[in-house]
Amino acid sequence: MSDIYQEALQLHKEVKGKLGIQMKVPLNESHDLSLAYTPGVAQPCREIAKNKDNVYQYTWKQNSVAVVSDGTAVLGLGDIGPEAAMPVMEGKAILFKKFGDIDAVPICLDTKDPQEIIQIVKAIAPTFGGINLEDISAPRCVEIERTLINELDIPVFHDDQHGTAIVVTAGLLNALKVVHKKVEDITVVVSGTGAAGSSIIKMIHALGVKEIYGFNIHGIVTKEDYHQYDFLTQELTEITNSQAKRITMDEALKEADVFIGVSAPGVLTSKMVSHMKEKPIVFAMANPEPEIKYEDAITAGVAVMGTGRSDFPNQINNVLAFPGLFRGALDVRARKITEEMKLAAAYGLASLVSDEELSPTYVIPQALDPRVAKVVAEAVAKKAQETDIARL
Repeated sequence: MSDIYQEALQLHKEVKGKLGIQMKVPLNESHDLSLAYTPGVAQPCREIAKNKDNVYQYTWKQNSVAVVSDGTAVLGLGDIGPEAAMPVMEGKAILFKKFGDIDAVPICLDTKDPQEIIQIVKAIAPTFGGINLEDISAPRCVEIERTLINELDIPVFHDDQHGTAIVVTAGLLNALKVVHKKVEDITVVVSGTGAAGSSIIKMIHALGVKEIYGFNIHGIVTKEDYHQYDFLTQELTEITNSQAKRITMDEALKEADVFIGVSAPGVLTSKMVSHMKEKPIVFAMANPEPEIKYEDAITAGVAVMGTGRSDFPNQINNVLAFPGLFRGALDVRARKITEEMKLAAAYGLASLVSDEELSPTYVIPQALDPRVAKVVAEAVAKKAQETDIARL
């Protein structure tokens, strides 16, 4: 293991979990106990029993999120099970707290059955103000999320899908300014059509990109192969490859202004990049090794390069999206997180890079930028109110 892995292992061993419970009220004398517990606690219980919405006033529901996983698609590690997924879910929870001041609880489930996961999440939903689904494999994750969105009245969000799409879209908006191209004029190649790739395709389509080619392990997504696909890929046939071409990725890249990768290392070569249109944009986000090495991409002529890594410029990091997104949704008690709210988050995030700051190596704010969550939250809350999704 490299030093960073060994150092992280030692940290986790020393702290024995990155989370704990902190009291918000004193508990030092009998009167404190009477207020926080019996007999005083009966009164907020009565108020909530009279009107369930009072739970937001008298409990932590108004500022809490469950981080739910089944451990089937953890980072780049794959299906490693619920116990092994716990360090990631704890990590997600501390990011919620640090950047959104949201109390998040990791919940790792020992089941892979989508219907069972749906029923469990519905059963625990009264405790939480929102549900963040995490590291659940595709296409199951989409089925689970869509059902929960329809059947719950609190925000449900699968970050691996939509968090990635929001940050990619924000980066794309600014990268296009750098190369002086318009959204409606570009062609985009997306490598990887799973949870993240499908969501990216849908969001940039909503943004106004007219021609998108989607590729997966079987090649290009095309309407001709509709009946061979799962439902998630079938949906993509409606908004990609408008002329139903059967071409290789290399051939598609000759038409492309932008490459977006959420697939595997080495998928993109320097030669393929050299075939792209003038001033190409490449977001290669496979982790830990991107679809093309940063140095190779720049040498091949990439105008704006982004990766999922923190040791190169333009890190496409979900932490730029989900804390602010949930902060905004919770602040106005949104019933759900809509496509309009996600797009508003992307525009809000993009706005943090001023025209004066904008450069090939700075098209997206840094992951630790303290301004991010507030700006994203404001954009999301405003859009929720404008579209009658908000209760407040």
